Amino acid sequence: MKITEVKNRIQELIDRLLEVWESSVRATHLFLSDGEIDSIKEYVPQALKGVAHLLIAEDDAGHPAAFMGIENGTLEMLFIAPEERGKGLGKRLLLHGIENYGVERLAVNEQNPQARGFYEHMGFQIYKRTDHDEQGNPYPLLYMSLPAETSSAKGVAHD
Repeated sequence: MKITEVKNRIQELIDRLLEVWESSVRATHLFLSDGEIDSIKEYVPQALKGVAHLLIAEDDAGHPAAFMGIENGTLEMLFIAPEERGKGLGKRLLLHGIENYGVERLAVNEQNPQARGFYEHMGFQIYKRTDHDEQGNPYPLLYMSLPAETSSAKGVAHD
């Protein structure tokens, strides 16, 4: 897998990333209804075009298998195609973000325990909880950060 930052966010790429996003959300966000996923899907292209740093991991055929968005040290999004989950790709992406883009905080849905566990395994700790997501929906968010002593790349485990 090759990780690259996307500068030219052409519509064809946005469409492919939207497919990765939707398949990932349907596999991991079991608390969302089909209608809610369809509603959220409408503003995902705007988020993909607007995030400061958009990085993709491509498979050997050059197709996006995962992507993440980073802005001001915050991991804004990280989605992995279901067939690529469990292969270390999320870890590679997140470490790349920490080491090269200074990622030190993120928010995760409380109702997505696999993601929460992954981020905890990667050293992130919860520092705040909200009862609603950023759109005001009743989906609690957990805000997580790396402890100060491990927010440098040196402190992050590479197991």
